[in-house]
Amino acid sequence: MATATPLVSILMTAYNREKYIAEAIESVLASTYAHFELIIVDDGSKDNTVAIARGYAEKDPRVRVFVNEKNLGDYPNRNKAAGYATGKYLKYVDADDAIYYWGLQAEVEMMERFPEAAYGLDDIFQDDNRIFPYMLHPAEAYDAYYNRKMGIFDKAPTSCIIKRDVFIEEKGFKPLRMVGDCEMWHRLSLKYLVLLMPSGIIWSRGHHDSESGKLKNDFFIQYHYQLVRRQSIEQDNCPLDNLCRKKIIKMIVRGQLKIILKVVLRGNIKTFRRIKELESTTGINLLKLSLGY
Repeated sequence: MATATPLVSILMTAYNREKYIAEAIESVLASTYAHFELIIVDDGSKDNTVAIARGYAEKDPRVRVFVNEKNLGDYPNRNKAAGYATGKYLKYVDADDAIYYWGLQAEVEMMERFPEAAYGLDDIFQDDNRIFPYMLHPAEAYDAYYNRKMGIFDKAPTSCIIKRDVFIEEKGFKPLRMVGDCEMWHRLSLKYLVLLMPSGIIWSRGHHDSESGKLKNDFFIQYHYQLVRRQSIEQDNCPLDNLCRKKIIKMIVRGQLKIILKVVLRGNIKTFRRIKELESTTGINLLKLSLGY
């Protein structure tokens, strides 16, 4: 039965996902936790994605389907989907992924047990002797990512559950292709507590049509990830101490220079120009940063 005020809004954005969306929807509807709404926002698919989604909406009043008038792209469409939500929490489940039937209930219970946390990240592998779930303050979150290499800021949106009021306050994702999630986790963790949750909640599909699969070897995307990280560390409110920040910036910039060198050696002028437009720092300053000046 539909409820007037669902606790969780599950957001599913889609573009040409006719091969996978039925399985994604069914995984949500099979959840042991039922106090949710499923909002599906299609971004102008050319296949049968919308028809498949509407078929489920006709059978279950918790499912609502929206179709964009024009293609918005990944993160703007995620923001658009959040705009339709009414729940206390936002939970992304991508149209080519799935959530285990116990996953939603587990995440909700963990978030409700830790009301101080603004958002939660699941699919986290154990790094120490702490039992999941547990919260990290800003300095702990940055230390976990940069010094203990836990990879928490590399999680895709499907791995996140976030309080809707925080999402609204922070104005959602920035329209940055591929790197929008990494940027947002950095940004949120500068101000809020994050709740780390174990793996075994969501299932991510690997396939040749995925955005990450197509672009993982793209030098521009690789560079943009490094820039997001560097900009976060360079902010005045970064919770790490100055010595640690300097060391991390040096490491990041060296990685950026390696990418630039690969681009130049391969004669990829187009990518070099895109990086130049993206990066306001001159090559000389990047070199100085890499040497620790």
